[in-house]
Amino acid sequence: MRVTELWRYPVKSLQGELLQNATLTPQGVEGDRRYAIFDAETGFGLTGRRVPELLFGSARYSGSGALEIVLPDGSLATDDAALSDWLGRPVTLRSTDEAVSRRFESPKDFENDADWNPFEGAQGSFRDTEATVISLVSEGTLRGWDRRRFRSNIVLSDSGEDDLVGSRVALGTAVVDVTKQVGRCVMVTRSQPGGVDKDLDVLRTIHRERGGKLAVGASVLTGGPVSVGDVVAAL
Repeated sequence: MRVTELWRYPVKSLQGELLQNATLTPQGVEGDRRYAIFDAETGFGLTGRRVPELLFGSARYSGSGALEIVLPDGSLATDDAALSDWLGRPVTLRSTDEAVSRRFESPKDFENDADWNPFEGAQGSFRDTEATVISLVSEGTLRGWDRRRFRSNIVLSDSGEDDLVGSRVALGTAVVDVTKQVGRCVMVTRSQPGGVDKDLDVLRTIHRERGGKLAVGASVLTGGPVSVGDVVAAL
């Protein structure tokens, strides 16, 4: 297998950046999930599970490294007021350096969004779990689904990433420990820009055919650069 795509998502649940080169660190892809938007009244972090419209905004880093958030109308959100106007509620953007609460919500039943379970997200970057910092998925596993539904950092050629679980793998000069298959939630069913419609059958199929799991998660043992075209080699 080879690396065919690299993705970075600077703000949790917003669209991200397709890269040619990235640096892996102990916190994952450098700059990934470094920010999240929080409800100023409830204190909960917002995700596309609870607030699907987040997926229609996007985030990127400028040439100087500054975060830029692009709203669905193409304008830049320069402060919390602009984000609050967009989302219709008072919100605040927080970085991993300043956030204290890391509470998020997930629906009890993905077939309807009536009841919600709170959970505590990971420390460090704004991930849902401490167990992994990057995720990898192959083009074969994706079949015809839009890869953005799954928000994996690394897309691989061919198939067979599930067989890497329990292995140490070289990606460029970085070394990662592939620890688990990734369980999937309602996020994969949400609509997104570019004609990706809401589709509950995506998650139904994953549960029926793959036990609710798609992609694999890994921790970073040795950081370093990785590029599109790099060979994935089990060590």
